Amino acid sequence: MYEIRFHGRGGQGAVTASKILAMAAFLENKWVTSFPFFGTERRGAPVTAFTRIDDQKIELRSQIYEPDAIIVLDRSLMKIVNVTEGLKSDGILVVNGKSGNLAETSRYRIGFVDATSIALRNGLGDPSHPIVNTAILGAFAKVSNIVSIESIKTATAEMAPSRKKENVNAVQEAYEETELN
Repeated sequence: MYEIRFHGRGGQGAVTASKILAMAAFLENKWVTSFPFFGTERRGAPVTAFTRIDDQKIELRSQIYEPDAIIVLDRSLMKIVNVTEGLKSDGILVVNGKSGNLAETSRYRIGFVDATSIALRNGLGDPSHPIVNTAILGAFAKVSNIVSIESIKTATAEMAPSRKKENVNAVQEAYEETELN
C-alpha cells in the first residue's frame, strides 16, 4: 500500500487534490481511499488530507502516520507543523516553493515546484488566495511515478470544480517545471 499525506491551508485545495489523486489511481485500476482531517474549518487554517493507493482492496480507515509521500501545498506550514513526521526514510517530499535546503530532509527524495506562480498564471484563485492543488499534483507525478501524468490530467479534467482547462494546464506546467533535489 502506498500512502500520501497532504498538508495545506483551507482554501488551497488539499482535500480536492487528495480526491483527484485517488481518481487518477482508480483510472489505473488501483484500489483507493481519500479523506480529509480538519481542525478549525476556515480559510487559511492548516488542513490535512490523505490518499491510499493499492493493488488490492483497502480496509484500513485510520489517518496516515507513516506515509510514503508528503505533499506540502504551503511551505510556510513547515515552520509550524512537523510535516515530515513519520515520513519513511526513503520517502518522497513534494514542496510548493523554489528549491533550496530544508533542514533534516536530505534522506528524502524532494521535488520543488513554484505551484503558486503556476496557479496564478493559469487564473486559479487570486494573488492573495492562489489555488495550488492541481499544480502540486503535476509535481507529485514527476517525483513519484506512482500515478501517470496522463491519469492525473484526466482526473483533473473530470473533477476540477471549475476552470478545467486551466487546471489541466497547471498540472502539465508543474510536471515540466518541478526540480528534483
